[in-house]
Amino acid sequence: MAIVDLIMPKLGESIMEATVLKWHKQTGDPVQMDETILEIATDKVDSEVPSTAAGVIEEILFNVNDVVPIGTVIARIRTGADESTGSAPAATSYTAQPIQQAQVVETVQHSSQQPQYHTDRQPSGNRFYSPLVLNIAASEGVSMTELEVIPGTGNEGRVTKKDILQYVHDKKSGKVSGFEQRVTGPQEVATTNESTPPATRNPQLAAFSGNVEIIEMDRMRKLIADHMVRSKHTSPHVTSFTEADVTNLVQWRERVKKEFEKREGTKITFTPLFIEAIVRCIKKFPLINSSLDGDRIIMKKDINIGMATALPSGNLIVPVIKNADQLNLVGLSKQVNSLADAARSGKLKADDTQGGTFTMTNVGTFGSLMGTPIINQPQVAIMAVGAIKKRPVVVETPAGDSIAIRHMMYLSMSYDHRIIDGSLGATFVTAVAKELENFNPERDY
Repeated sequence: MAIVDLIMPKLGESIMEATVLKWHKQTGDPVQMDETILEIATDKVDSEVPSTAAGVIEEILFNVNDVVPIGTVIARIRTGADESTGSAPAATSYTAQPIQQAQVVETVQHSSQQPQYHTDRQPSGNRFYSPLVLNIAASEGVSMTELEVIPGTGNEGRVTKKDILQYVHDKKSGKVSGFEQRVTGPQEVATTNESTPPATRNPQLAAFSGNVEIIEMDRMRKLIADHMVRSKHTSPHVTSFTEADVTNLVQWRERVKKEFEKREGTKITFTPLFIEAIVRCIKKFPLINSSLDGDRIIMKKDINIGMATALPSGNLIVPVIKNADQLNLVGLSKQVNSLADAARSGKLKADDTQGGTFTMTNVGTFGSLMGTPIINQPQVAIMAVGAIKKRPVVVETPAGDSIAIRHMMYLSMSYDHRIIDGSLGATFVTAVAKELENFNPERDY
């Protein structure tokens, strides 16, 4: 007999964990190769995890609603193959613990010198933390104030995964005591003395006055909230704005939309037209299509455009159009409509939300003139397109200036100021506006 570990699969470069939604198999159940064993969910999409071997479920290590780090063993399958076929003999010696907890124990056993937590100093608030470290901190209840006083062993004193897991272990074992009182200022300390009512010290116990209704966040909203907070903490956001005269584009679409749908079998919306302009400008300014890994800039050769899509529940998801630069307008239209329909009907696959290099969100769909969107990590920029409105504007003509009614819209782009300066950010968003303004009204599809 051999034991095969079933690992929580990697679901995207920015996804560090997934939630167990449902087990389709239980301990002792037979399972075939590629048969679905469980359903999992991230802040992007729900997905099924297939079996990597044929055999019998030997052990299930996590329960429904457990949040599991990527790469963690979630179940074990007993196969009929001999151990010499390549299975690790030591697999049966694992305990039913997440990998990150096992690493904490290992760190304590092999560390001869415990780190010193300088809890008497004031936090600076200027340290960089990786998404993984922030994720562990959130799951273990480690505040940002505590993170600031953890000694980092990484490059330039950064807190590594090992550092924060060591701190969590020390805190649980009582080696970090009286923390809250030592890191707060005099006024904050005064609010935590014994005379303060418990409800004031613990926000969860606070009473809500007036006529209120308390609604628990659903799983997806919690994950989205965590992702947004981590993005704002990771990237210093800057937003640039411009406006565009899209009269030619609007009139062209109005003229061809019926024929387009009849001929191509799909509707043409404004979204593929916006994406087409964005792709052209990314080719001119490739740094916009990158990500940051510590001190390294990762230039993305593929142009994969994410399009933020609102779900019927009110939550948001970002399906990705892969290799958008290789698609013509018809191809972009079909991809946009197909992914939007799949998102709203809950039929997106895990791969449909992976690999994005730049994101566009159409805030004008809901009547908003402009927005300041939050970057979709690990990307470095996101563009928002506002509602198209008719306005009287000054038009320059060979005969002189005149006032005309034109279709106008605002564009905004939030970008990571660690890598994109204001000159590049403003130049890019202006270039997209010019692409839209110079739309050829005589063009074919």
